Amino acid sequence: MLDLHESVPLLYISTGTGPYNEQVDPITIGEWQIMANSDIASLAAQGMPGAFTWAFYDGWWPGYGIWVANNHNSNGRFYETFGNAGANTYLRDLSKQSYAGDPATTREWYRPDPPTEKVYWSARNNVNYMQAGVLASLTYAAHNGEQLLKNFYQKGVNSIQKGKSESPKAFIIPSGQKDPVMAAYLVNQLRAQRIEVHQATEGENEGDYVVLLDQPYRNLAVNLLTEQNYPKDAKFPPYDDIAWTLGYLYGVKVEKTDSLVYESNQLKLLNEDAKYTGKTVGNGNGYFLNYQAQNTVLPALYWMKEQNKNFEALILEEEFIVGNDTLAKGSIYFEGINSSLAKSLNENYGLDLIRGSEKPQSDQGHKMNLPRIAIYHTWFNTQDEGWSRYTFEQRGIPYTSIDKDDLKNGNLRANFDVILVPRSRGNASTFIHGVTTEFGPIAYTKTEEYSSHGFPDSSEDITGGPGFMGMDNLKKFAEDGGMIITLDNSTAMVAETGITRKLSPYSASGLFHPGSVVTVKAKNSSSPLLYGYPEIFSIFRGNGPLYQVDLKNRDMMVLQYGTKGLKDETPYDGPIMGMPDKKKEETKEQESTEKSPPYVRSGMVRNEQNIIGHGTLFNVPVGKGRIIAFTFDPLHRYLNHHDAPLVWNALINWDDMD
Repeated sequence: MLDLHESVPLLYISTGTGPYNEQVDPITIGEWQIMANSDIASLAAQGMPGAFTWAFYDGWWPGYGIWVANNHNSNGRFYETFGNAGANTYLRDLSKQSYAGDPATTREWYRPDPPTEKVYWSARNNVNYMQAGVLASLTYAAHNGEQLLKNFYQKGVNSIQKGKSESPKAFIIPSGQKDPVMAAYLVNQLRAQRIEVHQATEGENEGDYVVLLDQPYRNLAVNLLTEQNYPKDAKFPPYDDIAWTLGYLYGVKVEKTDSLVYESNQLKLLNEDAKYTGKTVGNGNGYFLNYQAQNTVLPALYWMKEQNKNFEALILEEEFIVGNDTLAKGSIYFEGINSSLAKSLNENYGLDLIRGSEKPQSDQGHKMNLPRIAIYHTWFNTQDEGWSRYTFEQRGIPYTSIDKDDLKNGNLRANFDVILVPRSRGNASTFIHGVTTEFGPIAYTKTEEYSSHGFPDSSEDITGGPGFMGMDNLKKFAEDGGMIITLDNSTAMVAETGITRKLSPYSASGLFHPGSVVTVKAKNSSSPLLYGYPEIFSIFRGNGPLYQVDLKNRDMMVLQYGTKGLKDETPYDGPIMGMPDKKKEETKEQESTEKSPPYVRSGMVRNEQNIIGHGTLFNVPVGKGRIIAFTFDPLHRYLNHHDAPLVWNALINWDDMD
């Protein structure tokens, strides 16, 4: 399988610098090298300089299109060609470009025929080089098809043998998950990759999902379900995310085992997708949901409101006992729903309900008031905003897409309660001014010639941004009682433009934080933003900006990185001038019986000590409203589903955040 990109001069043919993904069969890595060198020889024979291998991409992250093949015992390879500013021919200067420490114009073992320092380059050159590489690769496959097929077979045999002889022998996804719908989703993700999954159909562990590893795609199962350990001493920085452990990302408990407690006749191979159907237990007129940050709760609430405009619910702000069950903070009391609606919540949203005759008092919670949501997008960069929209659409959460024109027009509070500003490239200046007006105006509208344009949004001129007037309108939106949610580097927009002056940029010296699963700890455990989460849990974070608040405003920090606090939070225990000098009693600090989890759970972070204690999530009042500021992206590529309910909590409790 070939994956075609464009970014580096003149043609990169992938093999990877390493470290290689630990679950890639050595046969595959050998094939990468052989075929890449065959391609280079082919281009050299055609008099096409500038082809190289090795010095770009590490070979670690198994998420590009080519890994559909690599993950399934075939072979996936990609090319990077030299993109351009447009279709015309341009004079390009390569003198300052380097890869893996070497200039792009030097002769190396991996680049036997380098380009000159200056090159005339066009879109036609780009296509020619790409085509030449693809034809060379296809020619190699045609001439060596029998060997490639033999290798494919041998990789499957190797996987089965490793599953029998190496640890672990199996993965167990036990029943009784806090979000059983996500457990079923994880199982279905595995099945979509043709990984075999069984389910225990009887016995005391009935309902458990079991992945036996003596199967052809064993390596992929191990890759997806275990922690990644990217070496800290890797010579070159990683190319992309370096952790993807699905148990962490989905909030699903996954256990490794070398011994099974199931009899063979208790395990049934799943031949169709798993589905969790909730149940209703107990007696009484009221229905309760024990909230555990399930991803389907917010969509279910919007669905209920759609069925009955007068539907009401109470969000409990303290633990509540119903029969023999103790409900957690954030749990929901539904008043006036019938058994038919309850059954729909069970079947369509996988929610377990409890019936009870106990009725909470109004002062034990707050009334649910579902917000009118807007998702802001810039024309400057739409990728991450697209992932946020995709997440809302997949979850069935209604929203309105707005852009710079809406901010300039103002009157935002009349139309919306919450504005979500997704992660976006650039800084505060980019947000304010958007696409340069130098080449404008540029329309993005549906026309007879371009019938697919103008969707999902349109503008007569996509250049420019909301400007200072739009920023002032956004600030007024918060001051009038609206909530602004900022994800990752979009927090720079509110912190550096004065929408709030309580958040200050923080530079963590030497911190290198590629996409990894890391530990966070509740700083304000009573905050509705943390409903359904334990005191210590994990989130997925990549490289991104950090922000801080003064010590006097530290109550605005809801969540922190790591488990240790910042230095300025440590009480002073030294002498105080003007006070009697008291001899300190020597006390031995009692060691905690529970060891704190490491900061990095999957992946790698360099100089992690410089982020520990700093803010993960802030709740900053602005006038009558507030800013909920994330320093990571909880809606990253529709992947870290475990983190998304932090956003859902903000939406459910948007008007009772204190």
